[in-house]
Amino acid sequence: MSGEQVLLSGTGGQGLILAAIMLAEAAVLAGHNVVQSQSYGPEARGGASKAEVIISDEKIYYPKVQTPGLVLAMSQEAYRKYGLNLDEAAILVVDSTYVLEVKPRQKNFYALPITRLTRSELGGEQSANVMALGVVAALGNLLTREQVTQAVLNRAPKGTAKRNLKALEIGWQLGREAELPAGNRNAG
Repeated sequence: MSGEQVLLSGTGGQGLILAAIMLAEAAVLAGHNVVQSQSYGPEARGGASKAEVIISDEKIYYPKVQTPGLVLAMSQEAYRKYGLNLDEAAILVVDSTYVLEVKPRQKNFYALPITRLTRSELGGEQSANVMALGVVAALGNLLTREQVTQAVLNRAPKGTAKRNLKALEIGWQLGREAELPAGNRNAG
């Protein structure tokens, strides 16, 4: 791996900063160099937020994502800000629960019901960030499931490990199934 730039975006309160910290920690566990940063609107909860993770085997000289290889948008506003003008080679993942209007892309586009699935499988939205982390890690082929699992265990708030591990497993599977060609979705 020479370097991967990941941008996780949504609204404050969705837990994407924690998901980015987990992703960064998993990359550290894998022996990579990592920079993680975040920003959010003055409203904090409900305002726009983004978290960036740069993973590389080489020195990282600039701590901000310049050309994202993977973007996750968990809100319509986040999609408008970060998903519209991506290079076609970049992977774009949108949470189809909240991102309803999307400009067509020829490739590397995944509209997945992350929050809706979290609600139905876990009874609420609290672990949608970890389910999204599973999707991103699986689709991006960035790290092993074991590395991401360890980071989730290290960083999950007290008392939430079991729920978050289930969310991670569902997200990982969702990401793996999404990357299969349409004719092979039942093959894996």
